[in-house]
Parts: sequence; structure tokens; C-alpha cells
Amino acid sequence: MTMTARWNGETLARSDDTVVVEGNHYFPAGDVARGVLVPSETTSHCPWKGTANYYSINAGGEMNTDAAWYYPEPKEAAADIRDRIAFWKGVEVVEE
Repeated sequence: MTMTARWNGETLARSDDTVVVEGNHYFPAGDVARGVLVPSETTSHCPWKGTANYYSINAGGEMNTDAAWYYPEPKEAAADIRDRIAFWKGVEVVEE
């Protein structure tokens, strides 16, 4: 099953190796298009996954603030999502 993440007319990520956690597909960092992720200062905390860092998405000439996230140091229970990125805020993730 190949999953694709799109926003504003651009493909952000494509992979047949996503990990699904709480309904979100986490894409391997290497399968995310270069140049679409812009580092953000935003963080959030999950009791069982750890601290998430965010990226804004620059695609199709527009910016989608904090629309992608990752866990740089996930807790042991969430080790499967290390080096993976998930999307939200209008990013369409579909099976192709």
C-alpha cells in the first residue's frame, strides 16, 4: 500500500512504508520531498510518545504553518515513529 501526502497541489511525501499511530500515517523522513519542510519553533508533548517538533509546509507558493510534526526522541513505546514525519492541517493523505 503506497500512501501519498499532498497539499496545495504538490506531493509532499510518498511511501509504501508508513507507520500508523492514532490514525496518522508517519512517513519515513527520506520519503518526504526536499524543500517543502520549514523548521518551526513549535513543540507539543504527548505522555506516551514524547515531545513533538513541528515543520511548516512551503508548497505551491503558500505556507501551511505547523502542518507536519515528528518526534526527534520518541519514548520507547513510540520507537516505531523515530525518523518519521506526519501531516495534518488540510494535508491530504491518501492510498494510491
